[in-house]
Amino acid sequence: MAAFPEDASANVIHADNARLANEIDNYATVIKDAAQNDEAEHAMSMREAFAIHKKAIFWSVVLSAALIMEGYDVVVIASFYEQPAFQKRFGVFDPGTGQKLIPAPWQSGLGNGSSAGGIIGLMINGWASERFGPRRTYMISMLGMIISIFGPVFSQTLAQLTASEVVCGLFWGVFQTLTTAYASEVCPIALRHYLTAYINMCWGIGIFLSSGVVRACLTINSDWGWRLPFVIQWVWPIPLMLGAYFAPESPWWLVRRGRIEEAERSVERLTNPDLYSKEDAKRSIANMIHTTALEREMQAGTSYFQCFSGIDLRRTEIAMMVFAIQLLSGENLIGQGVQFFVQAGLSTTAAFDVNLALNSMFIIGTVVSWFLLYRFGRRTLYISGLIAMAVVLLIIGALGFSNSDGAKWASGALLVALNLAYNATLGAVCYVIIAEVGSTRLRAKTIVLARCAYQLMNIICGIIVPRMLSPTAWNWGPKSGLFWFGSAALSALYCWFRLPETMGRSYGELDVLFENRVAAWRFSRTKVDQFGLPDGAAAAADEKASASHDSK
Repeated sequence: MAAFPEDASANVIHADNARLANEIDNYATVIKDAAQNDEAEHAMSMREAFAIHKKAIFWSVVLSAALIMEGYDVVVIASFYEQPAFQKRFGVFDPGTGQKLIPAPWQSGLGNGSSAGGIIGLMINGWASERFGPRRTYMISMLGMIISIFGPVFSQTLAQLTASEVVCGLFWGVFQTLTTAYASEVCPIALRHYLTAYINMCWGIGIFLSSGVVRACLTINSDWGWRLPFVIQWVWPIPLMLGAYFAPESPWWLVRRGRIEEAERSVERLTNPDLYSKEDAKRSIANMIHTTALEREMQAGTSYFQCFSGIDLRRTEIAMMVFAIQLLSGENLIGQGVQFFVQAGLSTTAAFDVNLALNSMFIIGTVVSWFLLYRFGRRTLYISGLIAMAVVLLIIGALGFSNSDGAKWASGALLVALNLAYNATLGAVCYVIIAEVGSTRLRAKTIVLARCAYQLMNIICGIIVPRMLSPTAWNWGPKSGLFWFGSAALSALYCWFRLPETMGRSYGELDVLFENRVAAWRFSRTKVDQFGLPDGAAAAADEKASASHDSK
């Protein structure tokens, strides 16, 4: 299909809406209402958006709490590798150190088990959430989560524990993407980056809780020292199931299913009736109808295959790379924090104490990201974060050549700084980008594929990082920072050429920019008119559409 016409003198790209006349009933009215809604969203201040959409904020926060559960569950297993009670039950005696250790291959298996299960769960969610809706998929997955937790709680061998992690990963994979898509679909432009970045904070809260619980259980010498943190996982599912039951359905999903009246009621439930009238809700739905029709006209189909076809290929590539770069940035060292600190020379207790400070950066960094996102946007923050992390990793790697106590503590402090830089930029901004870069009709599947790229990279890192740090394998210790310095630098180079700026753009505007293959570095300064038609063209197109329908 030919690209949309571009007004080169004004640097404005216009959408060819006339071709949608046969696609949308009451075309002229829908276009007018959609344009009014889009204009109102762009002009809306953050304070106004909060007052109008506070219910949407509440429900997004409630459903995103699933990521607190997942952040706790996924990371808690890595915290056990240096825990005495866990080593006593599952460790293998190492003649070199005279102690029981969790072998590097088993560490890889435990870490990759949930990633492998997560990939399957992600693919299921991409189909199920579009077929049955986000709410029902969420509730069914929570029920599966309750059952699967029995596995790690009662495991007696490393093989059983690894199998249990695979099963749990199936359901964790669902929540990894469903919550991001829901947050991006229930809130306006002014709030979108706050609620999608908040997902990173949910991860951080879960990770921080897991490190605190494991630290508190450090002195328990029986199996309850590692079993109790698993038992606590049962705290989350039932309250979250109830939250999903009462939450409004995504209006974008209802529009895609043709359930327009239900979509309007959903918007009314997500907004303040004193500030947002029924007519405002109708205009909001009109914008969703227009954007959905525009995407359907650009590219047919909503399958996974479509994500790799035409203009959607570029959008999918960006989403997948942005998520994979989270690990290519060197972030995976943070996930192995306790082991990193022990191998750097800290005592077990000191390592767990520093790990608490390390994991608190997930929360602090996300809050910092909210202010930075408002000021700088997505592309600038992501690239700047990669550069900052590359510098810190280079210093950590250099300190690895010193055996002094000062160098060991400095490495630990720099890893905390690395986590702050990561969460203030890449960690939070990643969720904002993947929520915006895909088309609305393929959003769930685009996020699924992006998370699959992350999980595949996580499997690779789960194989090599334990070997980098393990004294019985490569034993690189802090010198691992040099390897990840190179990886982060190359990632920054990729983002400079491929990552576009999506700040302040409606989904329809992004559709037009991608359709016209605008270069990544031109996104921020290219103007888009997604509703414009010459005077009288809308009415004429509407009459033409009506005549066409009457003749059928």
